[in-house]
Amino acid sequence: MRIARFSIDGNVAFGAVEEGPEGPVLDIIKGIPYADFELSGVKVPLGKVRLLPPVIGNKIVAFGRNYADHAKELGNEPADVPWAFFKPTTSMVGDGDPIEYPSFSNELHHEAELAVVIGRMCREVPRERVKDVIFGYTCANDVTARDVQKSEKQWARAKGFDSSCPIGPWVETELDPSDLAIQCTVNGEQRQLGSTSQMIHSIEDLIVNITEAMTLLPGDVILTGTPAGVGPLNVGDEVAVTIQGIGTLTNKVIKRG
Repeated sequence: MRIARFSIDGNVAFGAVEEGPEGPVLDIIKGIPYADFELSGVKVPLGKVRLLPPVIGNKIVAFGRNYADHAKELGNEPADVPWAFFKPTTSMVGDGDPIEYPSFSNELHHEAELAVVIGRMCREVPRERVKDVIFGYTCANDVTARDVQKSEKQWARAKGFDSSCPIGPWVETELDPSDLAIQCTVNGEQRQLGSTSQMIHSIEDLIVNITEAMTLLPGDVILTGTPAGVGPLNVGDEVAVTIQGIGTLTNKVIKRG
């Protein structure tokens, strides 16, 4: 099932994406999707809503250097153990929302990533139970101010500025994430093409690692790293992240302010 979060006429709701006789529709969900829920039967055309970030999370845990070729292209060694950092939830924007080029950077990069959405409160998750705590998967773009990342010891500003985490367009709840194609295009030109099978540390590795340290809550997001091919974004560019079995997340870069 594909679960989207959207706004229409000033109201915000979750809905299940379905095919209708005249195109995709959203069947509005009663309640929130992380617990048992019912479909209301009230349906609205997908084309008439504004898609929002499909999760309401407390934190975004991202993992760096989890694809060997990406680490090497930036002159780094791949991570021998999972290497976590955080992006604030205020960095999230949805499909179709703008990425605002930060005023303190002159080198903005795209990073296409598979995002894992947590479905239940969990801590110290054993490897064999990881699938039980996952709600689903979506597309993400770990937009990075690369020059700031290089010049500052912490990545809070480089990766945590407003609009630096486009995510969506929806969450796919039934998916095998082990070998999914990940593509990023800028203005229709392919920049990144890889597969989740190239991850150094698997999704199980990442969730076991982070839950040793902290509790994850429903709606929390895990970013799993990016394949090689990262590159610059400029004002006016349209960047699209496509992941096999999920869909495409598209955002345009604008000047902040």
